[in-house]
Amino acid sequence: MLDPTVREYGSWGRYPRLRPRAVVPITWRDELPDLAALPGSVLPYGYGRSYGDSCLNEGGTLLDVSGLNRFIHFDDQTGVLRCEAGVRLDQILATFVPRGWFLPVTPGTKFVSVGGAIANDIHGKNHHVAGTFGRHVLRFELVRSTGERLICSPAEHADLFRATIGGLGLTGLITWAEIRLKPIANAFIDEEQIRFESLDEFLALSAESADRYEYTVAWVDCFVGGGRYVRGHFMRGNHDPSPERPKRLPDRTLRLAVPVDLPGIVLNTVTIRAFNTVYYHRQRAARVRKVIPYEPFFYPLDTIHAWNRMYGRRGFLQYQCVVPTDGDNAAIKEILDRIRRAGQGSFLTVFKTFGDQPSPGMLSFPRPGVTLALDFPLQGAATLRLLDDLDAVVRASGGALYPAKDARMSATTFRASFPRWQEFARYVDPHFSSSFWRRVTSEDGRSA
Repeated sequence: MLDPTVREYGSWGRYPRLRPRAVVPITWRDELPDLAALPGSVLPYGYGRSYGDSCLNEGGTLLDVSGLNRFIHFDDQTGVLRCEAGVRLDQILATFVPRGWFLPVTPGTKFVSVGGAIANDIHGKNHHVAGTFGRHVLRFELVRSTGERLICSPAEHADLFRATIGGLGLTGLITWAEIRLKPIANAFIDEEQIRFESLDEFLALSAESADRYEYTVAWVDCFVGGGRYVRGHFMRGNHDPSPERPKRLPDRTLRLAVPVDLPGIVLNTVTIRAFNTVYYHRQRAARVRKVIPYEPFFYPLDTIHAWNRMYGRRGFLQYQCVVPTDGDNAAIKEILDRIRRAGQGSFLTVFKTFGDQPSPGMLSFPRPGVTLALDFPLQGAATLRLLDDLDAVVRASGGALYPAKDARMSATTFRASFPRWQEFARYVDPHFSSSFWRRVTSEDGRSA
């Protein structure tokens, strides 16, 4: 058992700062501790890339699964990989891209575990084609606090399979999983970047690209205002099909880092507006096509070590919602209007449209509509009030918030976002819990 002060077991947003009572390292699949005997409630912990408190367990025990980091088996004919739950996505990429295989779905960072990818049912730029990560999981082993070791799949313990995908680590400990990788010809992406001037133009580009491009996403400047609402860069791409290009990228190290917490004054309305203007105009041509390595396309922020320090010691809140699209898209327009009026926008604001690929998990976040993700430097009560206001718009539209990015949504918002939460609760292991789960299932919806 480890002293939790030796390593900072926090979340990527650095808010809230909650400490576990104990941390237990998990290194061998066949030498697990008695989960029911550990102090307090139990929660698996990988690399802390969730933004809020879904990976935190104040006063309880964290199971550090980073030691479960081994490949078990790979089938070169089918692309099926069996690996331990603590294997990071960057390990998979480094090993299998040179062999002609890629992740079926990847988020905006490669420093997450396979177990975390399942627990949050992560999504990526290709949701409209491939759906969520859970759609490509074939089976996994789940260890319950009773000592049971269950093989879960669509055919075996199917209810636990669906509850665990997107289940935020609450149904038990995943020790290994099988996922199906996708074949690629090389390590490059054919990318096109298009400048757009309005929300309507973004939606038209998304619709136009859905059938021809596997990957689509947009960076937006949400301080534009007026009838345009946003402007930005729409990025779309496909895996390059040429067998002549290399399958292996040159070895790289992280070239940039944020070594200290920046003062809170660095990120304010003036600096964010200035950054957005410069970034928008960095591309002079309306359209630019190029072939680039996959890493800058999928993981631009991974080249900046500890970039979360840019928001200062107080941390930040990432807000990701999805709202349905309709005739006038009133909900997304209202959200953008409120953000702009509050003057608390983000220099990293991402837009994407989700497709109609059904997610397998009971608490999976993606559903058809427009998803917006942005970061808010924590400025106390003003920031929390703004996000509560945005929640009201999301709830009224029938939308949802993403638990992996959340540190403050109310029980009311959670239950509106995930109407199957009570069905899911039946599969929560009685000895497992998290600060997030206690918050969104408590009577006041605020306590952790």
